[in-house]
This record gives sequence, C-alpha cells and structure tokens, in this order.
Amino acid sequence: MKNVSIIGSGFSGLSAACYLAKEGYKVSVYEKNDTIGGRARQFTEDGFTFDMGPSWYWMPEIFESFFNDFGKSTTDYYELVQLDPGYKVYFGQNDVVSVSASLEKTYKTFDALEKGSSVFLKKFLKKAGYNYHVAMNKVVDKPGKSPLELVMPETIGNLGQFAASLGSYVRKNIKDKRLAQILEFPVLFLGAKPEKTPLFYCFMNHADMVLGTWHPMGGFYKVIEGMEQLCNELGVKIHTNAKVSRIHIKNRKIQGVQVNGEMLHTDFVVSGADYHHTETLLDKQARNYSRRYWQKRTFAPSALIYFVGFNKKLENVNHHTLFFDADFGVHASNIYDTPAWPKQPLFYASFPSITDSSVAPNGKEAAVFLIPIAPGISENGDTSEKYFRQIISRMEETTSQELVSSIVYKKSYGPSDFTGDYNAYKGNAYGLANTLFQTGFLKPKMVNKKISNLLYTGQLTVPGPGVPPSIISGRIAAHEAMEIMKKSHETAI
Repeated sequence: MKNVSIIGSGFSGLSAACYLAKEGYKVSVYEKNDTIGGRARQFTEDGFTFDMGPSWYWMPEIFESFFNDFGKSTTDYYELVQLDPGYKVYFGQNDVVSVSASLEKTYKTFDALEKGSSVFLKKFLKKAGYNYHVAMNKVVDKPGKSPLELVMPETIGNLGQFAASLGSYVRKNIKDKRLAQILEFPVLFLGAKPEKTPLFYCFMNHADMVLGTWHPMGGFYKVIEGMEQLCNELGVKIHTNAKVSRIHIKNRKIQGVQVNGEMLHTDFVVSGADYHHTETLLDKQARNYSRRYWQKRTFAPSALIYFVGFNKKLENVNHHTLFFDADFGVHASNIYDTPAWPKQPLFYASFPSITDSSVAPNGKEAAVFLIPIAPGISENGDTSEKYFRQIISRMEETTSQELVSSIVYKKSYGPSDFTGDYNAYKGNAYGLANTLFQTGFLKPKMVNKKISNLLYTGQLTVPGPGVPPSIISGRIAAHEAMEIMKKSHETAI
C-alpha cells in the first residue's frame, strides 16, 4: 500500500486526502496549527463563535457533489439554510439595496433603480448560467497542463468573453452605479478588478443570484468538521501541531518529509500548503518557479479582519452586509495599481448570529468585519485600530445606530497573521487573482516538473481561489497523483 503525505488541512488538502483514501492509499495529513481547516479555522471566545475565514456558502451543488462521491450527503454532516435576502449593500445613509433569494424580486429591485434594467439582467444571467455549466461540466476539472484543455465547441464559440472584461460589459449596459457594483461584486471573490476579469467569469453571478447564498448552521467550520469526519471514516490519519520543515529528495524523487524534526518516509506528497512556501521546503534546483516568478504574479487581496462581539442585537443589517459607501475604483486602485492603505475602504460585515443563534449568547450579536487590502503591505496595532474606528463610525452613520459602547469583545487579524499561520506569500488571503493571464493552464502548475512524486493543490493552482474551487483542486490533485503512481508501478513491473 502506497503512503501518501498531505501537507496542510485546508479544503484542498482534506479533499485530496478523502479521494486518495477511498482508492486504498494510506494517507496522512500534516497540519502545522493546533486545529485543522487552514484559512477556514474557527474559534470561540466569551460565548461567541467566529469563523476565521470563508463565510459565503455559494455553489451548494459543489459541496453536495463532493460528499456524494463517497456515498454521503451534506445533510449527513451539517444543516444548510438559504438566506433571504442573500445580502444587503449600503451605498450611504438611507441608500441600501438588498439582493433577494427570489429572482423576480431582484428584477423588480433593478427596475426600481434603473427603468428597464431587468431586461439586461435577464440576458446577463442567461449568459452567466450557460458559462456556469460550461465551467463546472467542461472546464473546472482540467489539471491545467495545456491550452488545449480549453479548446472545445463551448469555449471556441465564446472566445470573445475571454478578451472582454466583465466590468466593461456591465458598465456599458447598466448606468446606475449601485446596480453595476452589485453585478461586479461576485467576481471580487476571484481576486481581481472587474475591468481585469474576463467576462467568462460572469458565471459567478449565476452562483450569486440564481443558486443563492446559504449558511451551514453552526458556522462554516461545520463543513471542515464534516470533511474531517469523512476522513476518519476513510482511515485518513490527521496530525495537528505537525510542522513540515523539509522535503527530502534523492534522484528526483521524494524520500520523505521532515515533520517536527523527524524524517518520515513517504511514497508521494500532495501539498495543500501555500505553493510558494512548499517550494521553499525543496532545494532550489527542485523548485518549479523562481523568486522572480512569484514577485511578478498578480495576487488577490489580503485582508484586515475584526472579530467582534456586541452585547445587543443589531438593527438594519443582514447576515451578509456590504458597505460600498466609499469610492469603489479608488479602493481597488489601492489594492491592484499602486498598493497602499486606502483612505476610505469598502468593507464587508457578517452577522451570522442573525441566522444562527448558536454562535452568540442570547441577546448578543457575533460579527466579522473584513477590509480588503493590498498583499504585501504590513500592518501594526495603530493601523488596525485606526481602520476599525473608521468602519464602525461609518456603520453607525449608515445604519443609524450606536455601536461602540456595545462592543464586549474584539480581535483583529491581518496580513502578518496570514503569513504566520498559513505561510501565505505576501500575507495574501485569497491566492492569485483570476486575471486573463493567470487563468487555467497559465496558473502555477499542479505537477512539479523536476520531482516525480510531488503535486501542489489549493488556491494558488487550478482551478483558483475560493472554497468550491479548492475542494475541486483537491479532487484533481488526487486523481493526478493516482495516475502518476499507477504509471510508476507499471514501469517498475
């Protein structure tokens, strides 16, 4: 039986572990932190429960498909509820737009703000739906080895969508800036400016408005716990507080991994850790990419995050609430064009206790605030406090309620924490931006070209950033690993 070592216990690592274990491989997962989940960890404090990473549960069929592959269902591990509205967007005081779980209500919302705009929205969502099914059924499972993977009737007929940007297409057809920003918002999950994101990625709007926004009761970490339970059922061994500090190679083949100073034999390694960090565990001549290569990549944003407990229930907010009461273009420029701390950042707030009473004490509210910032800029306590005071002040004004005196718990989390906890290159939170020249086969390769038994998985390789893509990435990596090991066995015979 072949021994496979998985580095990292995020979504991609746990996904790969499950698929490999299902096929009879002896799988061990090594996680440097004291709890599993990678960026999707969770913590509790003073009766509040906070998800540290993902909070938007989109593309529910991807999660369902994963568990179905093992004869299971999401309902075997956690309970899902659909949010209605999916989210609310503040553009200023008394200027708020909600995106309903009902398409008919959303069409009416658009027409109320811009007469006739629902006609374009229906056409746009039809295109988005088609692209979604092409992406999920034809493209997303490709390992990113060759441009030929994208050559098929469905993509050849839509080549223009890779040259055109989503931002320019939306702005050409929608004049109301609020509606345009709502249509551009979903691609921010892909880590790039709308005007730099190919129109093909409008499939994210299908995920948003058609498939809807959901919440796993108990928090997003319930998904990680479900995957952990599945790992246990399949015989995967998960080790926490297990730091991999070196990958040992001989004759272009990994001999073992050094875990907490101990050399452990392995037949194959799949790394779900940060791609750049994994390469630093290798001798320079065994790495896929140079330091210069990584410096030239366009990374998705990092984030400044605040975990906050309030001693009262809040008003005029939804489970997911976006504050777009500042200049969208200026903030985006501060992230992508001339990296700098923004003067007035857009920010996102999650209040899961509105939906899920289990994550906060009775009568209190759990909140997570997130400010997207440029990767590679450093923060300190003064910076963190300055931005927290600003966003709370703006939220008080836009939602017409007093908040500061109700705060009973606060913890901040920034780029240095992403680097320390996840070895994230430049402290990035979301991996590589999905720009045209970082799409598909142009992403960092999953296969190490110089070592025969090493693969990379996760948001820095195919398919890209986000939870569903990371789960899919683990599946692709597992299947690729099995093919390589099968061929190696046949050659040995």
